Amino acid sequence: MGLCLVASRALMGLAAPQVTVEVHLANGLPSFTLVGLADVEVKEARERVRSALQNSGLEFPHNQRITVNLAPADLPKDSGRFDLPIALGILAASGQIDGARLEGWEFAGELSLSGELRPVRGALAMGVALHRQGINTQLVLPPGSAEEAALVPGMAVYRARHLLDVVAQFLPASADRPDMKEDWAPVVPAARPSAPPYPDLADVKGHAAAKRALEIAAAGAHSLLMMGPPGTGKSMLAQRFAGLLPPMEVGEALQSAAIASLGGSFTLDRWGQRPTRAPHHSASAVALVGGGSPPRPGEISLAHEGVLFLDELPEFPRAALEALREPLECGHITISRAAQRADFPARFQLIAAMNPCPCGYLGSRARACRCTPDQVSRYQGKLSGPLIDRIDLHVEVNALSADELLTAPPSETSAALRERCTLAREKALARQGHANQALQGQSIDQHVKLAPQAASFLTSAAARLGWSARATHRAMKVARTVADLEGCEEVGVGHVAEAVQYRRGLQTRA
Repeated sequence: MGLCLVASRALMGLAAPQVTVEVHLANGLPSFTLVGLADVEVKEARERVRSALQNSGLEFPHNQRITVNLAPADLPKDSGRFDLPIALGILAASGQIDGARLEGWEFAGELSLSGELRPVRGALAMGVALHRQGINTQLVLPPGSAEEAALVPGMAVYRARHLLDVVAQFLPASADRPDMKEDWAPVVPAARPSAPPYPDLADVKGHAAAKRALEIAAAGAHSLLMMGPPGTGKSMLAQRFAGLLPPMEVGEALQSAAIASLGGSFTLDRWGQRPTRAPHHSASAVALVGGGSPPRPGEISLAHEGVLFLDELPEFPRAALEALREPLECGHITISRAAQRADFPARFQLIAAMNPCPCGYLGSRARACRCTPDQVSRYQGKLSGPLIDRIDLHVEVNALSADELLTAPPSETSAALRERCTLAREKALARQGHANQALQGQSIDQHVKLAPQAASFLTSAAARLGWSARATHRAMKVARTVADLEGCEEVGVGHVAEAVQYRRGLQTRA
């Protein structure tokens, strides 16, 4: 009989709870039993592990009763990440490797039938969770996954391409080392690119008002809604917005990349680059906010520290749009299921685009709108008042004439705008510790610092336009950002007037 314990990690949101893989070999009818609330992919590890051991020239104990327990038993486990620890547990329990030497190591990796190790999702999330909890351990991961986890500062990560590479490190001292080619090495973190590539805003001609709105949104972390006929450049503007945001700090980059790793979409060449997520308008509420069992991040979490671009906003399902209301306010999402819950960060900037009417040409100088007032009202009514209220900036993007399009002079580059936005963001961070969009409660009055004339102007504008308290506060925060961009300590009438221009609401037919 033999018993061996091997450490690994499961994925539960951004947490990575430890899983102890307990392998017991006993005399009896030959069997291979796997217990511990394992999903289908985990149970299929029995066949992968059996074939991988045999094809690697290692001994599989056919004549014994094999019991594998994934503890704790009430924690759901999914994916093929437990293949490698199960294989090592069987080898240690059967005496082929030294089980005592496995202490202080953690393993994750999917096995092919030949023994090759395949990447697993969530490797970076594992490293971030270990770093956050202050756990000092050594990780063994497949190629691709190892490079992800090595991005975490101070994390000891080893890359192994084949099961035999791992076995060679844990052979008993008295055993003869087989003649094998090792591909085992500690992983050195990849160098962070000095300037992540973004599309340049200079590609967009004209649209000075829309570019100004993008600049304000980037400086204060505000959400933005662009309205205009089709083909005016709304999508081009939105796709270049991430290039205006300040460079990511290491902590921000790690958390953003960890969420992408959970979704299986992280690549090393995008390290330090703010994400831009643009889901199709047929996306469901679960696709946007996350869900499933076990819960996985949705588009709002995958856009964490970046941009969520919703094109054709009224075409999204009503339930999906309404699900965005709470994350826009609090910056995180809690997904609750009957047996578990997961918290995901969702601090994203919403950039939305829409046509003013079903045909798209309401208010256009180029073509006449053919929609009836009732059709326009129904189309714009797809967006609820509470959702529109939570979008800080509303800007119209009108069509350019052919002459304006062909003769427009080169506009400012994203780099120049980013420099101004970064300075304004740094002012806000030094003053209140976060971006202006996150001001809440008494801190709004404390940090906005409205001049008396500006306060009077805002009061009359809010009364005339019928604003809610939320809309008034959001206009104050936008005015604070405008003042920061100009380097002013006090918010004046001009700053408030510009902020008011960005909350004029949707255009309707008279």
